[in-house]
Amino acid sequence: MKKSIYSLVLSENVVAAVDRLAYERHTNRSNLINQILAEYVSYETPEMRMQDVFDRMQALLGNTFQSLGNSSPTMLTLRSAISYKYNPTVRYQVELYRTPKVAVGELKVSMRTQSATLSLLVMQFFKLWIKIERAYHPDSDATVEDGRFIKRFVTDTMDSESIASGISAYVDAFDHALKTFFCNLDQPEIAEAYVENTYVNAHLLF
Repeated sequence: MKKSIYSLVLSENVVAAVDRLAYERHTNRSNLINQILAEYVSYETPEMRMQDVFDRMQALLGNTFQSLGNSSPTMLTLRSAISYKYNPTVRYQVELYRTPKVAVGELKVSMRTQSATLSLLVMQFFKLWIKIERAYHPDSDATVEDGRFIKRFVTDTMDSESIASGISAYVDAFDHALKTFFCNLDQPEIAEAYVENTYVNAHLLF
């Protein structure tokens, strides 16, 4: 959505109140005023669309994941614990694009750990998941970069409900498969079969 510069004459008290609210919502004055005016004239901005998707996702995933909130209007971060030594946590960072074209957004999955063994196991799972995904969807846009799993969500739909349910299902299946993988580390072949079954049975949109 194209933006232009306009001059407005506003009360200092109004500006101060807007700035406080903008700070609380992790945005800036211009974006907040733009959202307020859009709501008033019943126009959906990209920020409103993204927030709607994130709200739906948190409602769908709230029982399994801990939400770390929106670090920016375009991003939602979730966290999930794995049954392993010291219960390490996995971070799921969903970013939506303000102006979607081929893809509506992307998922980045990472785990911070000082354990070389744990890092190796996580990388093994990332590569296993990509291998399985590409076996069923050769055009899958998933990769591993700098120790993180990255997946772009390519779709023709722009419907917020479909996008939210599709991304939520993907994150949930990924997390379930990861936990199953760690629960069967002593049986690699069984672990791989469980991960594949999880992927297939999820009937993922992306």
